[in-house]
Amino acid sequence: MLFGVKFKSLCLWGFNHLLAKTGLPVWMLGSGADRLRADVNRLLAFLFHQGILDEQFLQLQQLQDESSPNFVSQVVNIYFQESEKLLRNLRSLLMERKLSDYKNIGIHINQLMGSSSSIGAKRVRNVCVAFRAASDQNNRTGCLRVLEVLEHDYCFLKNKLHELFQIEQQRILAGGVGYPMQN
Repeated sequence: MLFGVKFKSLCLWGFNHLLAKTGLPVWMLGSGADRLRADVNRLLAFLFHQGILDEQFLQLQQLQDESSPNFVSQVVNIYFQESEKLLRNLRSLLMERKLSDYKNIGIHINQLMGSSSSIGAKRVRNVCVAFRAASDQNNRTGCLRVLEVLEHDYCFLKNKLHELFQIEQQRILAGGVGYPMQN
């Protein structure tokens, strides 16, 4: 599967799947600021427990305050834009039938690993480590397998963080603003 429209539609499916018959996300039905705060905390706890995020994400949240209420979502959205370019480039480099350019693959993986670390995307970073190992061994088949896992984990991260930001936005609109977010 090529990283692109089909991949993006799979990522969006996860979020759209949450929509209730009313057109509202399930977590919005009948909830106030306290309920939304609890939803944020539950989702964050899940993401930490599953190894999706690490403490770096909490440090990023601590940089957010009333003067920059969308700081985390802005940083994460930049991460998503850059990561999608890197993932497309990685897939392209690996799909070339001639000898894969493992040096260039390594550069892309290092960029993705670094940016994933900076936002606390622990699972994506860990998959990048496995990808790097396969690349260091010039193992095209291993790289392709790990790329599939990487795209899946990236998509899951993107859906969950999108869900988190949507809940947080609703919490803010409901009047329950509090900075920085504490878990």
